[in-house]
Amino acid sequence: MSETVKLIVEGQEYEFPVITGTEGEKAIDISKLRDLTGHITLDIGFKNTGSTKSAITFLDGEEGILHHRGYSIEDLAEHASFLEVSYLLLYGKLPNATEYAEFQSAIREHTLANEGLEAMFKAFPTGSHPMGQLSSMVAALGLYYPKALNPHRSEEAINRTIIRLMAKMPTICAMIYKKRNGHPTVYPKNSLDYVANYLNMTFGQVTMPEYEPDPVLVSAMNKLLILHADHEQNCSASTVRVVGSSQSNLYSSISAGISALWGPLHGGANQEVLEMLEQIQNDGGDVQKWINKAKDKNDPFRLMGFGHRVYKNFDPRAKIIKKACDDVLAKLGVNDPVLEIAKQLEEAALTDPYFVERKLFPNVDFYSGIIYRAMGFPTDFFTVLFSMGRLPGWISQWQEMRKEKQPIARPRQIYTGETPRAYVHMKDRD
Repeated sequence: MSETVKLIVEGQEYEFPVITGTEGEKAIDISKLRDLTGHITLDIGFKNTGSTKSAITFLDGEEGILHHRGYSIEDLAEHASFLEVSYLLLYGKLPNATEYAEFQSAIREHTLANEGLEAMFKAFPTGSHPMGQLSSMVAALGLYYPKALNPHRSEEAINRTIIRLMAKMPTICAMIYKKRNGHPTVYPKNSLDYVANYLNMTFGQVTMPEYEPDPVLVSAMNKLLILHADHEQNCSASTVRVVGSSQSNLYSSISAGISALWGPLHGGANQEVLEMLEQIQNDGGDVQKWINKAKDKNDPFRLMGFGHRVYKNFDPRAKIIKKACDDVLAKLGVNDPVLEIAKQLEEAALTDPYFVERKLFPNVDFYSGIIYRAMGFPTDFFTVLFSMGRLPGWISQWQEMRKEKQPIARPRQIYTGETPRAYVHMKDRD
């Protein structure tokens, strides 16, 4: 017998089915609530609302579990490449050797960015934020591939657009980095793998001896991209699905996701971590002073990069990336007072009873910010790197929504404005 729940509305009893996911998650299906009762639910911020069924990512914040298509994030980060995880998210399974080689080959065919995009950089104001540039550049790809604007194309054509976007994203991200530094573009070197190619386009120089990406940095970047690849129905993933539900093209939908990720409450969190560390340094570097401020409930200061809104006990991604963070710092031998402050804060969070009892552990944003700074990325570029990692997750969410022919998103509201009133001519208004 199927499980149901009963709801009494204005004396009338209604039954609604309970949906159970494969990992035991339960939801009350209120799809027909408005039709049956004339009522809607009010859930500001959608904290208790399931907007879709999805087979992509399972997240259990209480237990610190993150799975993609059934595979644990620990296994994927330890053994897989970012492109393997991308294939898994996009196509629902890990590729065999032949499938992986074909996937890599298809991406290598499309890594060059359109030369016309170079002209766009000249139109951007000096000092434009990298995320604004990235959102604009991705949306502009739809102008170069007008056939991609048709939502009713064949699956083969849709897949070609997916491959094209996966291929060009690192190139565009590297172009943004180069342009902000006044350096000429370094073209893709397709003999390198996906991550090493990106690092080469970012840190290599046209006029200098060939850049050789350090394996330690490639490994750390690979892990970071995997850890950011998808995170269930977060703000940016939901944005991609909402925009895509109107049958908007993939480029526009992903551009919208990038804009959502830009916010400091979402992808901008690792940028805020470094800004906080710089603030502490500029104040004299007294870490204990700022720890005391964080403990003071009357002080508005909050430690960025500690604790997590979803993970209540620990962030499984942080445990993975901490080792990579230590490896990067050891390899580069970075002598940076800001990173020394980070180490002191980490030690406090892991040992101070105040933080331990409240489970204010260092999260993935804390460690990713440290790694990116050590590698030489400017603070406002961190979210661009987050976007590159999140791309296959966004595309997978868009694909799933499209294939299931989900209806256009149309949330309801409870109106709290003025009741009907008559129009008063301007001459008669007070």
